[in-house]
Amino acid sequence: MDNQELTDFLILRSLDEPITTDELEAAGEQSGEALQELRDEGIGIRWVESEVMTNEAGNVTGTFCHYRAESEEAIREHADRAGLPATRIDRRGEPLEGE
Repeated sequence: MDNQELTDFLILRSLDEPITTDELEAAGEQSGEALQELRDEGIGIRWVESEVMTNEAGNVTGTFCHYRAESEEAIREHADRAGLPATRIDRRGEPLEGE
């Protein structure tokens, strides 16, 4: 799948209960394995970057993730296989310019 055929998606992953950074690292490994499985099956999907949300204690409360994928269905399949929430999935618009 050519990158030009992929669409940018932003995914909000809200966690019901905060997790530690070690647990986040383990989730990242599961995510990588699920991405590779999907690509091996010919599904176009690629992780671009993630922003981590934390509470005052430093525990992770969720993430905002940027992916490029052939469809929203591919994003949902990745989340299911990785055991990750996909609270909200939206197409990425043009970034705003600031200072």
